[in-house]
Amino acid sequence: MSTVPDPGLRQLGEQSAAASLSPGLRLVRVGWGHPDALTLIEAVQEEYVVRYGGRDDTPLDPVMFDPPRGSFFVGYDGGVPVASGAWRRREDVEAFGNYETAEIKRMFVVPEARGRGHARTVLAHLERTAAAAGARAMVLETGTAQPEAIALYESSGYTRIERFGHYRWSPENRCFGKLL
Repeated sequence: MSTVPDPGLRQLGEQSAAASLSPGLRLVRVGWGHPDALTLIEAVQEEYVVRYGGRDDTPLDPVMFDPPRGSFFVGYDGGVPVASGAWRRREDVEAFGNYETAEIKRMFVVPEARGRGHARTVLAHLERTAAAAGARAMVLETGTAQPEAIALYESSGYTRIERFGHYRWSPENRCFGKLL
């Protein structure tokens, strides 16, 4: 497996970044097309089918997740890919008076690894690495069929912001943001 050094880890220091990880979770930056990323992307799409009745058809170009404009991470527990999360720059989305935003995408933890703090760890890592790349706020789009995600974001300091994104017209759409 090929990994790219994480500038957020260098800036924060290896020790402090490692101390924030949930026990057993190792986050690795990978490309969108990495086999483990593709497996987790497919798993989250299957979950969207169960929760919303269809796949997420938000137009995404894998290049959006290439540094320095974005990053995609896979979380490994005992060498097994169990979590994912990504961010991409979104200067077209305003949050808290600025347009230097990064959008969270493909946050996911496989069902058998839930309840271990992995989602909170991935979220914190996305915030740190996006801030290290110059983002001043994080934004995200989720939906009412994901109450666990909404609870995670709200308990992590995210507040509702104006709707944006591919599903902004949907009554299920919920958008959140947080200053970094």
